[in-house]
Amino acid sequence: MTAPLKHYAIGDLIRYATDLFAAAGMPADRAAVVAELLVEADAMGHDTHGLNLAAKYLDHLTSGVMKAMGDVDVVSDRGATMVWDGDYLSGVWLTWKAIQTACDRAADYGTVTISIRRSHHIACLATFLPLATDRNLMITLASSDPSVAAVAPHGAFEAMFTPNPLAVGIPTTGDPILIDISASATTMGLSDRAKDGDGKLPGPWLVDNQGRASDDPAVLEADPPGALLPLGGLDRGHKGFALALMIEALTSGLPGFGRADGPTNWGAGVYVQITDPEAFGGLEDFTRQTGWLADRCRAAAVPHGADPVRMPGDGALARKRRAQEHGVVLYPTILDSLAPWAEQLGVSAAAAIE
Repeated sequence: MTAPLKHYAIGDLIRYATDLFAAAGMPADRAAVVAELLVEADAMGHDTHGLNLAAKYLDHLTSGVMKAMGDVDVVSDRGATMVWDGDYLSGVWLTWKAIQTACDRAADYGTVTISIRRSHHIACLATFLPLATDRNLMITLASSDPSVAAVAPHGAFEAMFTPNPLAVGIPTTGDPILIDISASATTMGLSDRAKDGDGKLPGPWLVDNQGRASDDPAVLEADPPGALLPLGGLDRGHKGFALALMIEALTSGLPGFGRADGPTNWGAGVYVQITDPEAFGGLEDFTRQTGWLADRCRAAAVPHGADPVRMPGDGALARKRRAQEHGVVLYPTILDSLAPWAEQLGVSAAAAIE
């Protein structure tokens, strides 16, 4: 008989993660920001990029790979554009801070862009989007890790760049549209989970060293290794390749630091752009257009018996609302990975809801 799933209150998970990061040396206010956004990812259902990352973050905090203390170095500030050097501080906190700063400036400049170099890893992009859309602002967010290569250019099997996620938050008259995609056919986190689980991905999203599409993560450890395919796979991968190149330009080219510099720290280049619809055609007309299209898409004709169209973000917001009411169901290995840290740092673990 299958054991019932355990549910955890969002507030208790945030408290647990906050206590862990603070005990590892992160200032309490930053620890709370990081904890809340990681738990938000789990609540939305993005469980490879939520608390699943916390154990690695703690390892990097205690070893000094992620800086616990300090602030951003403002390399350039022209009002509507900024470049920050993050000095490998928490990427989640840096991205949160950049969004807050850009949102605050958007009323004056209409569009504000902040580019961050030498950030630590930034977790789940989708969780940042409501920080802007809740303020009736549009957000474009992208990241890459110049120290890692996992995805092959179209037509090759040698990895050259990361999955390079791109996220866009769009206010509407109802729920916001929350887009979070990557330039690759799958992610490194899902590939690792498949390797540790049943050994297969749901589709042929990898390329082996013979140039053949594969669903077997073992091709990533062959000699020579294969790679993740760009979005579009073997047939249409030129589209994902092009998208990846754009994101590389935004996240490495604009801040002036990237793969050409040979970085070794796990981290990110980050691009944040906030747009205030009031500076263009006005918020009312903006949301009238975006809301109209969202409503029509959800009502679009589908094959008999098929589910209605979902807009990007609909599923994540529905899962979050369920989690707020009933608690979060965590992937089975997540709390196990945090237990040694809780013991080492003297932090009480989150308790399942009775």
